[in-house]
Amino acid sequence: MNQVRPEVARAFAAPDYDVLIIGGGINGLATFRDLALQGVRVLLVERGDLGSGASAASSHMIHGGVRYLENGEFRLVRESVQERNRLIRNAAHHVVPLPTTIPITTLFSGLLTAPLRFLLHRQLKPKARGALLIKIGLTLYDTFSRDGGSVPRHRFHGRTRSHEQLPELAPGFKYTATYYDASLRDPERLALDVALDGEAAGDGRATALTYVEAVGSDDRGVVVRDRESGTEQTIVARVVINASGPWTDLTNEALGEPTRLMGGTKGAHIVLDDERLLAATGGREIFFEHDDGRIVLVYPFKGRVLVGTTDLEADPREPALCTEEEVDYFFDLVAQVFPDVPVDRSRIVYRYAGIRPLPRHDDLAPGFVSRDYRIVDAPGPGGATRLDLVGGKWTTFRALGEHLATRALEILGREHPVSTETLAIGGGRDFPVDPAAWIASELPGIAPARAAVLFERYGTVAREVAAFLVAGDDVPVVGDRLSTRELAWMVERERVVHLSDVLLRRTDLAFTGAIGGGVVEDVAAALADAAGWDAVRRDAELARTRDELASFHGVPAPTSAS
Repeated sequence: MNQVRPEVARAFAAPDYDVLIIGGGINGLATFRDLALQGVRVLLVERGDLGSGASAASSHMIHGGVRYLENGEFRLVRESVQERNRLIRNAAHHVVPLPTTIPITTLFSGLLTAPLRFLLHRQLKPKARGALLIKIGLTLYDTFSRDGGSVPRHRFHGRTRSHEQLPELAPGFKYTATYYDASLRDPERLALDVALDGEAAGDGRATALTYVEAVGSDDRGVVVRDRESGTEQTIVARVVINASGPWTDLTNEALGEPTRLMGGTKGAHIVLDDERLLAATGGREIFFEHDDGRIVLVYPFKGRVLVGTTDLEADPREPALCTEEEVDYFFDLVAQVFPDVPVDRSRIVYRYAGIRPLPRHDDLAPGFVSRDYRIVDAPGPGGATRLDLVGGKWTTFRALGEHLATRALEILGREHPVSTETLAIGGGRDFPVDPAAWIASELPGIAPARAAVLFERYGTVAREVAAFLVAGDDVPVVGDRLSTRELAWMVERERVVHLSDVLLRRTDLAFTGAIGGGVVEDVAAALADAAGWDAVRRDAELARTRDELASFHGVPAPTSAS
């Protein structure tokens, strides 16, 4: 076992809190930040790294959910597009407008099915949505989306213009509709920014702990265990918020208070390094309805192509994996949209899957389950009130956190004076209108290519990172993408505990397939120096990371010889 980390020791030394949050996904972190801003003494515990569970398995989109209109979820769509527009402003370093194109084969299809779905509120046999139905939906979507011009209105094109813009598009498509949502470039880093902002706002009253899990309860409160040292402590809190996502029922079971709230579904994705497929997308996401009625996407992202997603029943007790059957499903999807663009498994550089935190839905088909959220009050450990979060998605995390915080404050008998509506997040603060000019003036002493990487990764916080880099002997580890001093920054400022934290979440090296040729070993060696690991710990981290990459992400165990 490792020694107790300083932040864990401090949190355990004074274990009485106003609020304990279990779960360090984006919704738990948003609630943490909101409560910290209100001056609440709050502790968050996450059994893994921040944003490493369901929040790490997203489609990398911030969207209003145009298809939710067909289910009559107008409140969710309105809130989602409002929150999307806020994130484009408040987190401009990670959230940017994304053109999204729907290829369409028919004019009238779905005009009867869609109203029946809405009126009967049940799943019907899949039927392609035609141009008129999509036009109605996008016109309504535009009315929800307008807030002074965060994103443009949708556009429709006929066959000729559509195939001029997308020459590889299957000839059977007669129309295209293009609208805008937003791209979430680095979800795990945005989650980290929310956590660090919360701790800064709390000024010693707010702490977010990684690799600490809730393992039980006693007559005083929730028993938590530091997974690194094995140390346990009972946390006493007046409010316990269970923000465990798809594992909410399992957390309550561990606390001795079983529930049957959740019914999450698995969504898988693959990442392809394929220049022809990338070019075929024309720089926009292709949002497409598969034959089974599932909406899927082909998404140009970080010089790669992200393809997803599935919607399958899942057991949260089992690891979520992208199967070979799902890969075949994705290839069939690509063939329907771009039939002359060959794709095969040799182009896959990364795959991943996660479980959506959906409510229990019994016989309702997964695609019809609401993506909205609700808060359930219940008696909690040690006389606390427990708030269980059911549902939630990336796009609405700020509003959800505000609602959860408000309910917790009501229980505490306190006001909610500070709003997060216009509050910038992390490196989105003072975001420049002209990033190139900002980089040139604010990152002196940093080579241009390296400076561009820092700005993309940190936003305006890159200024502080650059000052840290030039204050010591900084040596490249992965070309322009990572250096020894940056690893030291991550250890000191960003709660890096394991090698996988760096490769999968603090950077996009694994996601983009940039970990071959000895990169994993090089990062491990440099991280060992930064974190003070001995050779035994370094080798253990290497073995653990290789196993994780192979088992969960389809990446053969990389070595210096690969």
